[in-house]
Amino acid sequence: MKHLKLNWITLVFILGAIMMLGACKKKPAPPPPPPPPAPSPTASISANPDSVDKGQSSTLSWQTTNATDVSIEGIGAVQPNGSQQVTPAESTTYHLVAKGAGGTQDATARVTVNAPPAPPPTPTASLTEEELFAKSVKDIYFDYDSDAIRPEQQAAVQGDGQFLSQHASVQFVIEGHCDERGSTEYNLALGDRRANAVKNALTQAGVNASRIKTISYGKEKPFCTESNESCWQQNRRGHLAYQK
Repeated sequence: MKHLKLNWITLVFILGAIMMLGACKKKPAPPPPPPPPAPSPTASISANPDSVDKGQSSTLSWQTTNATDVSIEGIGAVQPNGSQQVTPAESTTYHLVAKGAGGTQDATARVTVNAPPAPPPTPTASLTEEELFAKSVKDIYFDYDSDAIRPEQQAAVQGDGQFLSQHASVQFVIEGHCDERGSTEYNLALGDRRANAVKNALTQAGVNASRIKTISYGKEKPFCTESNESCWQQNRRGHLAYQK
């Protein structure tokens, strides 16, 4: 009996020791924290000067950080920091893109190319009356087989009338022309009606009829010689010719 009690005490002691050893066992270490995110790239670009005349150059300068891939549209891949001379043919916006592990950043710089000044107009005082006539007076065009002045031709009629009224000494001939279709006789008659239609319109615009002569060439003096509608339209006209 005493032996059994001793064994029981020993067993309890062993179990207690085992439980104490388990309680004293170290807990596993926590996992390490994740690495911080990669820094975002920065980018800037400027042009000096930012406005040039055509043919002149400007210098682009740029700076980036945290970038492994830098490019400028229209130039290509460039170093992360640098400068380059450019001579744009027209106003251009230079777009820089900087890429890195932390993302993408972009920046722009614009170079304005100033258009060359327009050449001064030729002084009208240096032009002869005949040159002014050729520069200012427009032909009047007609529809197929018609001698009626089209509504969209009224502006040309008014412009011709204004010029001729301001230059009262100018004498001129209105030539009636037709396209190649139809007989010679028919087109001579049609050309005559067209020339007189233009004459009547100009007299209504204030031009003295005594200054105006008319003649019909029918289809004998075409302005354009191709056989298509675009060409025929150019031939259906009342042509105003300066008379010396």
